Amino acid sequence: MSSLISENDLKHETAIVWLEDVSRLDYVRQSLDRLPTRSGKPAYHRDGRMIGYAILSSSAKASRASGTFRRRVFWVLPHDRDTDPDGLYACSAPAEAIDPRTLAPTVKGRKTERSEGGPPSTAMQELGITLPL
Repeated sequence: MSSLISENDLKHETAIVWLEDVSRLDYVRQSLDRLPTRSGKPAYHRDGRMIGYAILSSSAKASRASGTFRRRVFWVLPHDRDTDPDGLYACSAPAEAIDPRTLAPTVKGRKTERSEGGPPSTAMQELGITLPL
């Protein structure tokens, strides 16, 4: 879950590679996966599709136990809002979901009104205010 990812887990990130245009996505799911390399497109073994992944600097150390690197992977499932707008997450988002507009290398990202499926109030829209959740 996103809430279990700490800023320390991300300190070696140098870039995020997007495989799709994230401007049309209200949210993406993020996870820290154990991967055999610091960079390159990782293998993907979930339902749905991979949206992006992080690249690590050469100073990132592999786990002594497994020889793997912890890298963020961004993904969506078939029942997520982008493909099923009236489905389970029409007015909410999964626990590991964050607004991709709030992401950057070494930045965890956060939920927003948009990612949670709720439009801002009329007063907030008129004032141009958006609040992170």
